[in-house]
Amino acid sequence: MTKLAIAINTDRCIGCQTCAFACKMQNSVPQGMAWNRVITEGCDHEDGSLGTFPNVTRTYLPLACQHCENPACEKVCPTGATYKDEKGRVEIDYDKCIGCRMCMAACPYNARVFNWAEPVRKPDFKYGDKEVVERERGVMEKCTLCKERTNRDEQPMCVECCPVRARVFGDLDDPDSEISKLKHEKSVRILLEDKGTRPQVFYVS
Repeated sequence: MTKLAIAINTDRCIGCQTCAFACKMQNSVPQGMAWNRVITEGCDHEDGSLGTFPNVTRTYLPLACQHCENPACEKVCPTGATYKDEKGRVEIDYDKCIGCRMCMAACPYNARVFNWAEPVRKPDFKYGDKEVVERERGVMEKCTLCKERTNRDEQPMCVECCPVRARVFGDLDDPDSEISKLKHEKSVRILLEDKGTRPQVFYVS
Protein backbone atom coordinates (compact mmCIF):
# COMPACT_ATOMS: atom_id res chain seq x y z
CA MET A 1 0.00 0.00 0.00
CA THR A 2 0.90 3.66 -0.35
CA LYS A 3 0.00 6.41 2.11
CA LEU A 4 1.31 9.76 0.88
CA ALA A 5 1.77 12.37 3.57
CA ILE A 6 3.44 15.64 4.52
CA ALA A 7 5.27 16.53 7.73
CA ILE A 8 5.68 20.23 8.52
CA ASN A 9 8.36 21.53 10.86
CA THR A 10 6.81 24.51 12.65
CA ASP A 11 10.17 25.55 14.10
CA ARG A 12 11.48 26.06 10.57
CA CYS A 13 8.39 27.77 9.11
CA ILE A 14 8.92 31.53 8.75
CA GLY A 15 5.42 32.39 7.55
CA CYS A 16 6.61 33.57 4.14
CA GLN A 17 3.48 32.21 2.39
CA THR A 18 5.58 30.68 -0.41
CA CYS A 19 3.73 27.38 0.01
CA ALA A 20 0.37 29.13 -0.37
CA PHE A 21 1.38 31.01 -3.52
CA ALA A 22 3.10 27.98 -5.04
CA CYS A 23 -0.05 25.94 -4.47
CA LYS A 24 -2.21 28.63 -6.04
CA MET A 25 -0.07 28.84 -9.17
CA GLN A 26 0.43 25.07 -9.57
CA ASN A 27 -3.28 24.34 -9.30
CA SER A 28 -4.72 27.39 -11.12
CA VAL A 29 -6.65 28.41 -8.00
CA PRO A 30 -8.95 31.38 -8.76
CA GLN A 31 -8.81 34.80 -7.15
CA GLY A 32 -10.29 34.97 -3.65
CA MET A 33 -9.66 31.28 -2.93
CA ALA A 34 -6.83 29.43 -1.24
CA TRP A 35 -6.22 25.71 -0.85
CA ASN A 36 -3.18 26.26 1.35
CA ARG A 37 -2.87 29.04 3.91
CA VAL A 38 -0.57 29.98 6.77
CA ILE A 39 -2.22 31.14 9.97
CA THR A 40 -0.68 32.63 13.11
CA GLU A 41 -1.63 30.47 16.07
CA GLY A 42 -3.68 32.05 18.82
CA CYS A 43 -4.49 35.13 16.72
CA ASP A 44 -7.74 36.23 15.13
CA HIS A 45 -5.99 37.29 11.91
CA GLU A 46 -3.24 35.77 9.78
CA ASP A 47 -0.34 38.06 10.61
CA GLY A 48 -0.72 38.58 14.34
CA SER A 49 1.38 37.95 17.42
CA LEU A 50 0.92 37.09 21.08
CA GLY A 51 2.06 39.17 24.02
CA THR A 52 2.83 42.86 24.51
CA PHE A 53 5.66 44.63 22.72
CA PRO A 54 8.57 44.08 23.05
CA ASN A 55 7.79 40.65 24.54
CA VAL A 56 5.90 39.09 21.66
CA THR A 57 5.86 35.62 20.13
CA ARG A 58 4.55 34.28 16.86
CA THR A 59 4.03 30.71 15.68
CA TYR A 60 3.02 29.95 12.12
CA LEU A 61 0.79 27.03 11.24
CA PRO A 62 0.50 26.09 7.54
CA LEU A 63 -2.95 24.61 7.01
CA ALA A 64 -4.56 22.70 4.13
CA CYS A 65 -6.43 19.43 3.61
CA GLN A 66 -5.07 16.91 6.10
CA HIS A 67 -5.71 13.93 3.78
CA CYS A 68 -7.17 12.00 6.68
CA GLU A 69 -7.14 8.22 6.92
CA ASN A 70 -10.68 8.48 8.27
CA PRO A 71 -12.02 11.56 6.46
CA ALA A 72 -15.22 13.09 7.83
CA CYS A 73 -15.82 14.75 4.45
CA GLU A 74 -16.00 11.41 2.64
CA LYS A 75 -18.60 10.02 5.02
CA VAL A 76 -21.11 12.81 4.44
CA CYS A 77 -20.71 13.18 0.66
CA PRO A 78 -24.04 12.01 -0.84
CA THR A 79 -22.70 11.35 -4.34
CA GLY A 80 -19.30 9.76 -3.70
CA ALA A 81 -17.55 12.81 -5.14
CA THR A 82 -15.11 12.79 -2.22
CA TYR A 83 -13.04 9.63 -2.06
CA LYS A 84 -9.74 8.13 -0.89
CA ASP A 85 -7.56 7.06 -3.79
CA GLU A 86 -5.02 4.24 -4.06
CA LYS A 87 -2.21 6.50 -2.84
CA GLY A 88 -4.01 7.53 0.34
CA ARG A 89 -4.98 10.99 -0.90
CA VAL A 90 -8.43 12.48 -0.31
CA GLU A 91 -9.67 13.67 -3.72
CA ILE A 92 -12.76 15.18 -5.34
CA ASP A 93 -14.47 13.99 -8.51
CA TYR A 94 -15.70 17.34 -9.82
CA ASP A 95 -18.15 15.67 -12.21
CA LYS A 96 -19.94 14.06 -9.26
CA CYS A 97 -19.86 17.12 -6.98
CA ILE A 98 -23.31 18.74 -6.67
CA GLY A 99 -22.14 21.63 -4.50
CA CYS A 100 -24.15 20.66 -1.43
CA ARG A 101 -21.24 21.69 0.82
CA MET A 102 -21.84 18.85 3.27
CA CYS A 103 -18.10 18.07 3.16
CA MET A 104 -17.31 21.71 3.91
CA ALA A 105 -19.45 21.55 7.06
CA ALA A 106 -18.01 18.19 8.13
CA CYS A 107 -14.31 19.06 7.74
CA PRO A 108 -12.97 20.02 11.19
CA TYR A 109 -9.97 21.77 9.61
CA ASN A 110 -11.91 24.25 7.46
CA ALA A 111 -9.80 23.02 4.55
CA ARG A 112 -12.38 23.21 1.75
CA VAL A 113 -13.47 26.16 -0.36
CA PHE A 114 -16.50 26.55 -2.59
CA ASN A 115 -16.81 28.12 -6.02
CA TRP A 116 -19.64 30.56 -5.29
CA ALA A 117 -19.17 32.48 -8.54
CA GLU A 118 -17.57 32.03 -11.92
CA PRO A 119 -13.84 31.59 -11.23
CA VAL A 120 -11.75 34.70 -11.90
CA ARG A 121 -8.06 34.37 -12.73
CA LYS A 122 -5.57 37.17 -13.25
CA PRO A 123 -4.15 36.93 -15.83
CA ASP A 124 -7.42 35.69 -17.33
CA PHE A 125 -6.24 32.29 -18.48
CA LYS A 126 -5.42 28.98 -16.86
CA TYR A 127 -1.98 28.94 -15.26
CA GLY A 128 -0.08 26.16 -13.53
CA ASP A 129 0.17 22.49 -14.43
CA LYS A 130 -1.50 21.70 -17.75
CA GLU A 131 -2.90 18.45 -16.32
CA VAL A 132 -4.79 20.17 -13.50
CA VAL A 133 -8.55 20.12 -14.13
CA GLU A 134 -10.25 23.52 -14.26
CA ARG A 135 -13.08 23.78 -11.76
CA GLU A 136 -16.34 25.55 -12.53
CA ARG A 137 -18.82 27.46 -10.40
CA GLY A 138 -20.74 25.30 -7.93
CA VAL A 139 -18.12 22.72 -6.93
CA MET A 140 -15.90 22.19 -3.92
CA GLU A 141 -12.12 22.60 -4.10
CA LYS A 142 -9.20 21.76 -1.81
CA CYS A 143 -5.60 20.59 -1.72
CA THR A 144 -5.16 17.47 -3.86
CA LEU A 145 -1.62 16.81 -2.62
CA CYS A 146 -0.68 17.98 -6.12
CA LYS A 147 -1.88 14.67 -7.53
CA GLU A 148 -0.67 15.53 -11.03
CA ARG A 149 2.87 15.99 -9.71
CA THR A 150 2.79 13.12 -7.22
CA ASN A 151 1.45 10.80 -9.92
CA ARG A 152 4.68 11.61 -11.76
CA ASP A 153 6.70 10.81 -8.59
CA GLU A 154 7.40 14.50 -8.02
CA GLN A 155 6.95 16.37 -4.77
CA PRO A 156 3.91 18.60 -4.14
CA MET A 157 4.70 22.16 -5.18
CA CYS A 158 4.46 23.47 -1.60
CA VAL A 159 7.22 21.05 -0.60
CA GLU A 160 9.30 21.80 -3.68
CA CYS A 161 9.19 25.58 -3.16
CA CYS A 162 9.57 25.93 0.62
CA PRO A 163 12.73 28.07 1.01
CA VAL A 164 13.55 26.77 4.51
CA ARG A 165 12.78 23.11 3.84
CA ALA A 166 10.09 23.04 6.50
CA ARG A 167 8.16 20.31 4.66
CA VAL A 168 8.89 16.62 4.16
CA PHE A 169 6.86 14.54 1.71
CA GLY A 170 6.78 10.78 1.45
CA ASP A 171 5.06 7.45 1.97
CA LEU A 172 4.06 6.60 5.53
CA ASP A 173 3.78 2.94 4.54
CA ASP A 174 7.48 2.86 3.71
CA PRO A 175 9.21 2.25 7.06
CA ASP A 176 12.53 3.47 5.67
CA SER A 177 11.21 6.82 4.45
CA GLU A 178 12.12 10.04 6.24
CA ILE A 179 8.48 10.90 6.85
CA SER A 180 7.74 7.50 8.37
CA LYS A 181 10.60 8.01 10.83
CA LEU A 182 9.40 11.53 11.64
CA LYS A 183 5.92 10.20 12.46
CA HIS A 184 7.42 8.32 15.40
CA GLU A 185 9.18 11.34 16.90
CA LYS A 186 8.06 12.41 20.36
CA SER A 187 7.44 15.96 19.17
CA VAL A 188 4.76 15.01 16.60
CA ARG A 189 1.59 17.08 16.75
CA ILE A 190 -1.68 15.97 15.18
CA LEU A 191 -4.33 18.65 14.70
CA LEU A 192 -7.65 17.91 16.43
CA GLU A 193 -6.54 14.37 17.22
CA ASP A 194 -9.68 13.85 19.30
CA LYS A 195 -11.82 13.98 16.15
CA GLY A 196 -10.55 10.55 15.10
CA THR A 197 -9.82 11.59 11.51
CA ARG A 198 -6.20 10.39 11.65
CA PRO A 199 -4.59 13.09 9.45
CA GLN A 200 -1.74 12.21 7.11
CA VAL A 201 -0.45 15.76 7.44
CA PHE A 202 1.27 16.25 10.78
CA TYR A 203 3.55 18.75 12.49
CA VAL A 204 6.95 18.35 14.14
CA SER A 205 9.15 20.73 16.11
